[in-house]
Amino acid sequence: MHGVSSSRKVASPSTSEASDRVREFQATAYRRQARLAVRKPSQLIPEGTVAGNALTLVVAIMCFLACLTLGAVTLVRDASREWQGDILREITIQVRPIENLDTSAEAAKAATVARLFPGVASAEVISADESAALLEPWLGTGLDLSDLPVPRLIVVRLSDPSLVDLTDLAGRIKSQVPGATLDDHRAWTSRIETMASVTVFVGLSILTLVFVATVLSVVFATRGAMAGNKDVVSVLHFVGAEDGYIAREFQRHFLLLGLRGGLSGAAAAAFLFLLLGFVLGPSVDAGSGEQVSALFGRFAVGPVGYFGALGIAFLIAVMTAVTSRITVYRYLAETD
Repeated sequence: MHGVSSSRKVASPSTSEASDRVREFQATAYRRQARLAVRKPSQLIPEGTVAGNALTLVVAIMCFLACLTLGAVTLVRDASREWQGDILREITIQVRPIENLDTSAEAAKAATVARLFPGVASAEVISADESAALLEPWLGTGLDLSDLPVPRLIVVRLSDPSLVDLTDLAGRIKSQVPGATLDDHRAWTSRIETMASVTVFVGLSILTLVFVATVLSVVFATRGAMAGNKDVVSVLHFVGAEDGYIAREFQRHFLLLGLRGGLSGAAAAAFLFLLLGFVLGPSVDAGSGEQVSALFGRFAVGPVGYFGALGIAFLIAVMTAVTSRITVYRYLAETD
């Protein structure tokens, strides 16, 4: 009995030593796996996965749509400014026919009054044939307009709209030329300004929606990557890795991913802008695209559109990195 108890006392220390060795071996394996993860960040977040490529494509599409929206807003804004500038620099005087008065003479008199007014560059009376040509879309061709009370029009161009007192000019013309009225096109200017403001607001709303969709896509992708690498994250926590290290690894990964997708989308949008300008430019110059020219000028986005597209690409990349970092912190807080 004494021998048996002695053998048991000897066996107990050997069992304890074996358990310690097992724990030490497991800890060594964990440390080795952690060092590999630290040395090769791609093991923490695998590169070239299906989810990563899909997110890159989504970011590229979102950036492409955002750049197209910015280009359209820039195009409409520039065209609106040109329209307003043209309208503000040109006013119209209308001389209605009055019985026992020579309408042509009265129109010439009104043009003379306008030319002598400060700030007026020129005043030209539109001929009867030109007036008839203006009425052709509504009355047709081949009509004799001599018996109709067609008013005579005078186109007045201003050298500096800010220096011209239109109220004083309208009163002077009305007092010196019976039946003459002045139209400064303020109603059209107000409508164009309203349309441009609405277009800019809609464009900014679309940009906001694109950015929100990009952020949500990055959130889902980050949480999926965290869930897929849960074991590696657990090992890093076991060996004492801080949350900031894990967040930086994900941030670096998604920053590069966002840059690839954002620059690809911006490059595609810039190529489309150049292609449209190349295709539509010759038709506008040849005179076959008068409507396009009237709406969009030469259909040139300009430096603002191209540099804006590049800025959107980098903005989306930064948003992607920051969103992934915040998502990692929240995910780790939930798992702890």
